Amino acid sequence: MEQMHVLSVLVENHAGVLSRIAGLFSRRMYNIDSLSVGVTENPDVSRMTIVTHADDATLTQIKNQLAKLVNVIQIDELRKDSAVLREHVLVKVSAADKAGVMQICDIFRANIVDISTEIMTAELTGGPSKINAFIDLMDQYEVKDLVRTGLTGLFRG
Repeated sequence: MEQMHVLSVLVENHAGVLSRIAGLFSRRMYNIDSLSVGVTENPDVSRMTIVTHADDATLTQIKNQLAKLVNVIQIDELRKDSAVLREHVLVKVSAADKAGVMQICDIFRANIVDISTEIMTAELTGGPSKINAFIDLMDQYEVKDLVRTGLTGLFRG
């Protein structure tokens, strides 16, 4: 049975590494649900957080294939019980009911980061279920646009 898996992959910070990893997934018909990449505390190393749905056998294949790539340093699976997993979202909504939008933002501890007479933009960081609930409630205020970063995370402690 397929489940969501979050892989934290440390890679050498070189041009083309992202392309090789995305190509590996593409060639083998594995889907990437989200992908977040950024440099770590060491400027020579980047962390890729890859979210995919796979059964146990496929996940093992993915990890084995990633491990064969020259620029891959380390592969870890981040689990909800042992890692902090977060997403970031920006949502543009109609400013027709500013008080209603601000009330939802207060409840979720979201920030209004831009406002005009017609549009309000809110940002929120949290787990996927919090992000989904926020977006669902913002739908009533005519969502004009939104962008999500995808999951990123680190082991606890």
